Amino acid sequence: MANRPSPAAAARAAVAAATNVTRGLEQALISTVTDGVAKPDGRRQRWEKHKAARRTELTDGTIDAVRTLGADVGMDEIAAHIGVSKTVLYRYFTDKSDLGVATAVRFFETMLLPRLTEAITDDVDEYTLTRTAIGVYVNAVADEPNLYKFALTSPPSSAATADSEKLVAQLMTAALVLRMTERDADISGAEVWSNALVGAIQRAVDWWMTERSIPVGDLIDYLTMLSWSSIVGIAAFNGSREAFVAAPPPLPEPPITDDGIEDTE
Repeated sequence: MANRPSPAAAARAAVAAATNVTRGLEQALISTVTDGVAKPDGRRQRWEKHKAARRTELTDGTIDAVRTLGADVGMDEIAAHIGVSKTVLYRYFTDKSDLGVATAVRFFETMLLPRLTEAITDDVDEYTLTRTAIGVYVNAVADEPNLYKFALTSPPSSAATADSEKLVAQLMTAALVLRMTERDADISGAEVWSNALVGAIQRAVDWWMTERSIPVGDLIDYLTMLSWSSIVGIAAFNGSREAFVAAPPPLPEPPITDDGIEDTE
């Protein structure tokens, strides 16, 4: 354990892994857009670079359109706001869902991941990093309600929702696998735990973005409580499903108040 990296180093490695996922997803999306003409290798490479640059430019224009015109903006309005024809949009995006996925990827690449990287410092423990990561995500989407709805929750962009959750789940999986491997723990359930936690957080944020019935700080506290309790519980059994099933922990007794009476409220 002498060479065990700091929590911050582990978090930075996880963020780097997530960045690679976003880049891979965007490259996969770009490869689906063709001009129907077979090109020699040199021309194809130049075309691929042009597609990537043009998609980024149009995606940034879409983000500005959504911020200005609202989450329900259509392709005609987006094209007019950017100053291009709708035909141009469909040359680089197969449909509105594809544009939504590209917007979600751009959101993670330019708004979420940089905030995570900036928030990671060398003098914090795992709990603080867990709360920090959740806080960065919640605040990032809370600051961009129109963009969040357009890219991650609107029906035409349902694929974007799945891909965005996949990105965050892979970020969490990378962090869990790194830490559990250092503990010689069983990592068989890492993907299950990551997807379960990310799915729960995503649904809670979806609900909160609509209702806003509690302050943003309370939401971050509750999500941290859920996530950290799960992580502690998994660590208590060193990741072993068999050990947990063989001896599941009992529900703790209610806390005792200062007057010696159980606090059941």
